[in-house]
Amino acid sequence: MSQPMTLPTLFCKDAKTQATFGETGPQPRFFLDSDSFKVLVVGLEAGQQIPIHPESTAMYHFLEGNGTMTVDAQEFAVEPGAVVIALAGAKRGIKADSRLVFLAAKAG
Repeated sequence: MSQPMTLPTLFCKDAKTQATFGETGPQPRFFLDSDSFKVLVVGLEAGQQIPIHPESTAMYHFLEGNGTMTVDAQEFAVEPGAVVIALAGAKRGIKADSRLVFLAAKAG
């Protein structure tokens, strides 16, 4: 019987300061990138977007800015404090109206 893998504790006092911004689109920064679980912070400049695509179950927590998140046919106005949970297979995308920062956590 194999032993479960133990990861060190990860702590970030202010996740939004860890976001990086690219001229042509998102530059995700991974806090954790394992086969079973991923946590990342993403920064988008105003007008940038993540195209609609299917994905595994994921939770998005918006930290800064304003934009729109589309999940299947629903559009959600997002702002600091908003949380969106999209189930596996749901098609989702994000468009930034202003500089936008969010955390995403998803199954590998």
